[in-house]
Amino acid sequence: MNFQLDIINQKIELPTHPNMSLYIKREDKIHPFISGNKYRKLKYNFLEAAGLNQDSVLSFGGAYSNHIAAVAAAGKVSEIKTIGVIRGEELEDKLHENATLSFAKSCGMQLKFVSRTDYKLKHTASFIDKLHQEFGDFYCIPEGGTNALAVKGCEEILTETDADFNFICCAVGTGGTISGLINASNSNQKILGFPALKGDFLQNDISKFAAAKHWELISDYHFGGYAKINSSLVEFINKFKSQNQVPLDPVYTGKMMYGIFDMIEKNYFPENAKILVIHTGGLQGIEGMNALLKKKKLPIID
Repeated sequence: MNFQLDIINQKIELPTHPNMSLYIKREDKIHPFISGNKYRKLKYNFLEAAGLNQDSVLSFGGAYSNHIAAVAAAGKVSEIKTIGVIRGEELEDKLHENATLSFAKSCGMQLKFVSRTDYKLKHTASFIDKLHQEFGDFYCIPEGGTNALAVKGCEEILTETDADFNFICCAVGTGGTISGLINASNSNQKILGFPALKGDFLQNDISKFAAAKHWELISDYHFGGYAKINSSLVEFINKFKSQNQVPLDPVYTGKMMYGIFDMIEKNYFPENAKILVIHTGGLQGIEGMNALLKKKKLPIID
């Protein structure tokens, strides 16, 4: 799985800050289903699986996991069988209501639903052994896709043409993407990560893959935690798309961009700052989020 890429940096107008430059790297354009950092993370993992003559790839995820959807699509493209271990036994009877898991299944992914209690054991040898007993041999990719090969892929996001930017921003889930950006960036560039989850565990996770120190996590824009969202965020995402023709997802890129605009207004960045934002994809999750928003009688994402 190695696509021919032609990624552009799209300018975002900032009328109230004319001396500041803001661009978004349109990694979401890589592929309709294997987009953004998911392509970067899966590229070398699928090449490794093929090199090891593995005919199955297994990974883990939740109800609306971008990673699960991308693994399933990558398996279809690569003609490698895929297995998804899904958090939540109750989802098995509601598969028809879940766009993400229905898509994964349509790509040929075999889904195994486990309880939330058992899912917490997914990293243990005994849990993996049971999966091998059930499915035979497979190549295992961790939840979210982050491992050394994923970081290697994410190191390819930045190119020589990005050297003039002094701030690089990305959303953060498991830490693989920001680790790759840190490794590939210059020491005079500040890497800003916007976590989608609450908690300080990411500092250690990122440090496992990135030794440099020119990075910072901005933890003020998770909106209460993973997949938490409110009408203000929906309004921002819709307005941003209308003004710039750039869709944002509600779990990662929407929160990050909301944070960047808020930080601009609060004078975090110098007036001559050159900011590059990485669009990590994840747009497949919009349909599932809209279904939840409708149930709550909240505005939906355009």
